[in-house]
Amino acid sequence: MADRTGDWLGDILGDVTKQSAATQAIIGGAAGWGAGFLLVRFGTMAALSFGMSILLLQFAQHQGYINITWPPVDDNMYDNLRSQIQNEYRRQYSGVQRFAQNNIVLATAFGGGFFFGVSYFSGI
Repeated sequence: MADRTGDWLGDILGDVTKQSAATQAIIGGAAGWGAGFLLVRFGTMAALSFGMSILLLQFAQHQGYINITWPPVDDNMYDNLRSQIQNEYRRQYSGVQRFAQNNIVLATAFGGGFFFGVSYFSGI
């Protein structure tokens, strides 16, 4: 187990990074291809579910079943979430950037496999 909290990706792929470049490319490409497959299959379902819930919410408000006062909702979301999102983005981005710099072969193969998986399964 690693000493740092949140370095779970390094724990899983720690042994892979010590392998040859060809092994890293194969594992990275396969992992990227699988991630692309999952994005196409489950991303469509998630987007459809999210869109339908927004439409249902708007329909319920229009019919008078619920009453939403949007300005306070917008103000609360903007004030509370903006700083949280920015801080989390910086933290995640620096972790991904550090991992990609230390494991360039694996990260490049993952990116290629991901785009191949998305294009292959989406029919593009």
